[in-house]
Amino acid sequence: MKKILIIIFLFIFISTSKADNINPEKILNNIDDLYRSNTSHGIITLSVKTNNWQRTLTMEQWSKGENNSLIKVLKPKKEKGLATLRVDKNVWNYMPKVKRVVKIPSSMMSSSWMGSHFTNDDLVKQSRMVDDYIFSITYEGIRDVEEVIEITCLPKKEAAVVWGKVEVVVYADNHIPLRMIYYDEDLLLSRTLEFTNIQKMDGKMIPVLMSIIPADEPGESTTIKWEEIKFNIAIDDEFFSLRKLQK
Repeated sequence: MKKILIIIFLFIFISTSKADNINPEKILNNIDDLYRSNTSHGIITLSVKTNNWQRTLTMEQWSKGENNSLIKVLKPKKEKGLATLRVDKNVWNYMPKVKRVVKIPSSMMSSSWMGSHFTNDDLVKQSRMVDDYIFSITYEGIRDVEEVIEITCLPKKEAAVVWGKVEVVVYADNHIPLRMIYYDEDLLLSRTLEFTNIQKMDGKMIPVLMSIIPADEPGESTTIKWEEIKFNIAIDDEFFSLRKLQK
């Protein structure tokens, strides 16, 4: 009996020590900065599939730090020039056909971008999980033949977020994201963000594909594919301007 108790104690101690070595805050920050680093510049393809239509956009993106980002549509021709700019907490859209710049209010950050299942906030990453959520590790172990860590995030009272809960699942060995599961304010499943096709791009291992799958629209999805990306390149702060948005 004494030997059994010692084995149980050692198992609990080892499991607890392993959990203590995991830093959920660092994992969440790494996910928020996964495609950004200090600066980034890349080409992405956004493919939208609904029950009524499909569309594909090729876009160019730039980012610097946590507060500056610019995304421009390159093709198709009829959408070319559409752009989204973020500077600090301010977000603007540019519509080249009418040569109009529209500032996006915070209440519209959860709205669809370009008819996709991604939101304005998804594209410009205005919110950060460690700032807006209370989080904890809620699962470690094998799930669907993969060893994973699950972090559950619940919104802080003062946070301007629409989600009632977010479950973040990462690979246990490298903490690269596998999926993020979003629940609404009533804790009903809203959407799932899947990360697949992990590759090394510019020296960094990243999932090349990101797919949003809405819970209430079976068969619909939006996928972002990173065609190319460069990290930590020189970009001036002045690059992120309304003039550049319209250029």
